[in-house]
Amino acid sequence: MGMTIAVDGPAAAGKGTISRALALHFGFGHLDTGLLYRATAARVLGGDDPEVAARDLGPADLERRDLREAAVAAKASEVAAIPAVRASLLQFQRDFARRGSGAVLDGRDIGTVICPDAEVKLFVIAAPEIRARRRFDELVAGGETTDYETVLADVRARDARDMGRADAPMRPANDAVEIDTSDLSIDEAVARAVGIVENART
Repeated sequence: MGMTIAVDGPAAAGKGTISRALALHFGFGHLDTGLLYRATAARVLGGDDPEVAARDLGPADLERRDLREAAVAAKASEVAAIPAVRASLLQFQRDFARRGSGAVLDGRDIGTVICPDAEVKLFVIAAPEIRARRRFDELVAGGETTDYETVLADVRARDARDMGRADAPMRPANDAVEIDTSDLSIDEAVARAVGIVENART
């Protein structure tokens, strides 16, 4: 049976890892909606207008090698606060969510705006310091030169932007189930999420 699973939360909380694992476990499609905003941001950094960049995204934009770079991530949070950009990407996300075989979408406003009728809504969190450490390790492993304090400041700034924007601010849906991954291993976090979904399917 297909269903829609919405997974929201701040950067580096683990929502992407959990979402991919859920999609694999249940045989659902997976969409990292943040990738849409990163791809838009990458085009904006290249000189494109934000609204035009969002409207004209193509498959090649989602496969760019620079989408995980810190500069692109920071710009993605900025362009995501632009109502016209969000409107341009809204229908793409909703169409994906209606896949008959089931879909898992992760982002900042899936359960509240994109898919308010999703059968399962998760809100994945972790302490800012832990999320910054995860992101720092990821960036260093990818060859970037930075320091932990800079990454922590960026994480906090992104949280403030995502929660404070006027259009679709990041917040848990009223019926979302919270998963705090601060002290959980990846396997523990995934198992908890799988259990929540399985309970919803019975």
